[in-house]
Amino acid sequence: MCGIVGFVGHHQAAPILLDGLSKLEYRGYDSAGLAVRDGQEMAEVVKSKGRLKALSEMTDGGNAVKGTCGIGHTR
Repeated sequence: MCGIVGFVGHHQAAPILLDGLSKLEYRGYDSAGLAVRDGQEMAEVVKSKGRLKALSEMTDGGNAVKGTCGIGHTR
């Protein structure tokens, strides 16, 4: 089953999105992704296969993806 989490605010979105996606971990999934935008550039999209841990490691816990607006997805 898929899960979707979104965030718009004044804090960095990626760590918050990863936290939200971790709450959906019980559903089971085989891939995850984030799309985060800083308001000036196009959204940065990051995808990974496997558990959410792989996406978290790719993005240094979300710190490597800058922006205050984003969406996360598990599948």
